[in-house]
Amino acid sequence: MTDALLTVEGLVAGYGAAPVLHDVDLVVPAGQITAVLGANGAGKTTLLRTLSGLLTPANGRVSLDGEQLTNVAPHQLVRRGLVHVPEGRGVIGELTVAENLRLGAVWRRDRAGEARGLADVYDTFPELARRRRHAAHQLSGGERQMLALGRALMARPRLLLLDEPSLGLAPRITAQVMALLRQWRDETGLAVLLVEQNVRSALSVADTATVMSLGRVVVAAPAAQLRDDDALRHTYLGF
Repeated sequence: MTDALLTVEGLVAGYGAAPVLHDVDLVVPAGQITAVLGANGAGKTTLLRTLSGLLTPANGRVSLDGEQLTNVAPHQLVRRGLVHVPEGRGVIGELTVAENLRLGAVWRRDRAGEARGLADVYDTFPELARRRRHAAHQLSGGERQMLALGRALMARPRLLLLDEPSLGLAPRITAQVMALLRQWRDETGLAVLLVEQNVRSALSVADTATVMSLGRVVVAAPAAQLRDDDALRHTYLGF
């Protein structure tokens, strides 16, 4: 059985006095892609924001490789290997591609390692290499998503939290992003917690899947089971 990298137990979180997440339990196995699926308002983005330290939970426990993460500051979580790519890309439009990428390695002390990281990103995304001196606001939507992913890789994550990577992208670019996630999992052992409205794309790459509804987990199963079980998929995912 694959070891758990991230473990979430009884998580309660929200905004002000109104909880959005209700007793959420979740396991992200090491070296696997876990998809979090559900309709708008299910609590998926709130879950990622809480895991990455942007929201403080009201209750529950989060641990990475057995180490307690609850109430750890976001920048410290990055140092521990948990990196969040939010919905909407989150790149800084006024900075160049190269400057955005270097922000991902701002905590790293080794300049040689940063240079190797940049070279690896440019190998993975040749479009970014060609446009390294362009401001991020000059990029297409697909290129901005590549930049957001490249910046995350610069931090050398063990766990990547990825929120709606296909949003606003052409199907061809979405397929490329999903293929990259599969490649990184297979070649580096990167674990991914993938929040995605494009259910078919998410299930095509995920190892396990969690379905949320109104802030609660209603299904946790192997992704193949959700892909192949018509009744289960229709009940919880609407197709």
